[in-house]
Amino acid sequence: MPGSLQMGMVGLGKMGGNMAERLQRGGHRIVAFDPQAEALQRITSRGGVAASSLEDLARKLDAPRAVWLMIPAGKPVDEAIAKLAPMLSPGDTIIDGGNSNYRDTIRRGKELAVRGISYIDSGTSGGVWGLENGYSLMIGGPDQAVNRLKPIFETLAPASDKGWGHVGPSGAGHFTKMVHNGIEYGMMQAFAEGFAIMAKKEELKLDCRQIAEIWRHGSVVRSWLLDLAARALAENPKLDGIKPWVSDSGEGRWTVQEAIDLDVSAPVITQSLFERFRSRDSNSYADRMLAVLREQFGGHGVKRGG
Repeated sequence: MPGSLQMGMVGLGKMGGNMAERLQRGGHRIVAFDPQAEALQRITSRGGVAASSLEDLARKLDAPRAVWLMIPAGKPVDEAIAKLAPMLSPGDTIIDGGNSNYRDTIRRGKELAVRGISYIDSGTSGGVWGLENGYSLMIGGPDQAVNRLKPIFETLAPASDKGWGHVGPSGAGHFTKMVHNGIEYGMMQAFAEGFAIMAKKEELKLDCRQIAEIWRHGSVVRSWLLDLAARALAENPKLDGIKPWVSDSGEGRWTVQEAIDLDVSAPVITQSLFERFRSRDSNSYADRMLAVLREQFGGHGVKRGG
């Protein structure tokens, strides 16, 4: 197909597998590696090529080669690069589409540039819905490499001219995605608190599912997050069986630390991160300390138990 490219894809999890399939639907040729045979079968059934290792993947790609990593941030990315780099040549490109720390991205870009290998960071948003709706891509890296792979980004995005952009040099994509996720923390926390207030007002018998549907159309708070909230409430109106335990991917922490380093006030994002920490403490020492302090200075009653 005109404009089709060959892409190596490493990591075929929930996002990586969907991204590879979206690229195949767009006419691009995929060479994939993943330890799970079932994940590879999904790609080969659509005409893709399976690789038995990272080294094998590099051998099966045509020059100039491009390899997209969709693997956990940190050590796994460094290990993958260490195996791939000796197999690549000047003019080849590695793209990191995961949630890497932008400081690691800048370091890796400099190290690979010495070999003549371009390093692109793609802050990638869209989750499990990206296969059908497209992904929001925040691209960082050298101009020439980004321009060469433009058809890839256009295919992955919601439209060729929407939802993606080259935002700056190496590290800029992951930095932008870090801030994006920090904002996401704050928005999620605001929705959670608002619905909690309505659910608590029992005498009004509010239907949170109905209200979410009303807000989805015409309201100033309408958003994809609200769409997902409405969907979750339709499936489970009382959120029965859901434990109040919220994890974090790490990017919220990085955003807060960056705000501190830059002397930028970010109270909403910071508090939303701390609320996630709080959700994991079922026997909060801080809350128990508050109770005994009230007892000590004011004689207020304390609930006691095992």
